[in-house]
Amino acid sequence: MLTYDPTDPAVRRDPFPLFRALREADPVHWSPALGGWVLTRYEDVRKATLDPRFSSDRIRPFFRRLADEERAKYPDLERYVTLWAVFFDPPGHTRLRNLMNPGFTPRAVAALKGKIAAIVDELIDRVAARGSMDAIADFAYPIPASVVMVLLGVPRSELDAVKGWSDEMALFIGSSRLSADKYRRAQSGMREMAAYFKQLIAARRAKPEDDLMSAMLRPAEDGDVLSEDELVAASSLLLFAGHETTTNLIGNGLWALLRHPEELRRLRAEPQLIAPAVEEMLRWDGPSHAFVRVMAEDIELESKRLARGERVFAMMNAANRDPAIFADPDRFDVARSPNKHLTFAAGIHFCLGAPLARLEAQIAVARLLERLTDLKLETAEPEWLDSMILRGVKSLGVSFRAR
Repeated sequence: MLTYDPTDPAVRRDPFPLFRALREADPVHWSPALGGWVLTRYEDVRKATLDPRFSSDRIRPFFRRLADEERAKYPDLERYVTLWAVFFDPPGHTRLRNLMNPGFTPRAVAALKGKIAAIVDELIDRVAARGSMDAIADFAYPIPASVVMVLLGVPRSELDAVKGWSDEMALFIGSSRLSADKYRRAQSGMREMAAYFKQLIAARRAKPEDDLMSAMLRPAEDGDVLSEDELVAASSLLLFAGHETTTNLIGNGLWALLRHPEELRRLRAEPQLIAPAVEEMLRWDGPSHAFVRVMAEDIELESKRLARGERVFAMMNAANRDPAIFADPDRFDVARSPNKHLTFAAGIHFCLGAPLARLEAQIAVARLLERLTDLKLETAEPEWLDSMILRGVKSLGVSFRAR
């Protein structure tokens, strides 16, 4: 019998054969391991992003269900993560998103292009003479982490601290299935991150600078303004989400390219394909494995009754290989067009940072291929993250020659 269990090492390593079987035989699948529904068809996953009966408000109910004694162990996690815009439905989501928008206009993102390129070149300079690197720790992680830190006004000297906080929080946000103490560790990471941002908020109130933190302190046109807790929550969301997924986009993208040398050669020969190549990296083994919703009311889907209060895991990486939408979906094609993947979701929850993530990945991969040659994998089989939500590898050994 088909069953989706993300703790299975084989499924974590390569979930796509199981996704294919589920799409064909049981596209609205009840997973006993998750205690929720698993959607694998493109149209069903897309429906879950657009239909308001699939509610994003899943964190507040989680904390309300905890016993008082247990709930009291995680005060910072509840105080701030429950204010993340991604866990709101309208109108709360609309308000928070509008107040966070200033840093992600096309003009604001385009202005970061030079800074991104400088960060990428600096990281390549550090490893060029070595002839090898961990493509995650030395490259894919520092790029988006540094960019979002520049955006918020966090000094890059805090990079190691940011990684520590984020790694702890990822266990909770990413729905780790193997870490028994994930809530305690996430509470610790959130507490440290909140303390840091309170100091930064105070500094920017006293002396505004040209960064997103200062922009978020300014009232909107209608006079609305983020509260102190909302500022901490928005900043922690941007810092966490702004680099975790883009790290995995770059890492998974390099893993895909190096496993498909013919496509790597094609991209080298036709560098103008970098934009569609990044879209294919987003589709083929995307950094956002799934998103979670809670049913706001009963509905019927594929003859199954999804009851109010039940959790739904909409598997974007399964939807992105649905043959009903994508021709030859298991083929990695850097020139694929059209490519209507769902990696950034859709509708009101379309990823706020999508333009920035695309730009970072395009610059990172293009500069890497320009400056390094003879790229080879030195990791036979990487270790994948223990996460229901995030999809990425922990490390990726790569060798090369500097041009």
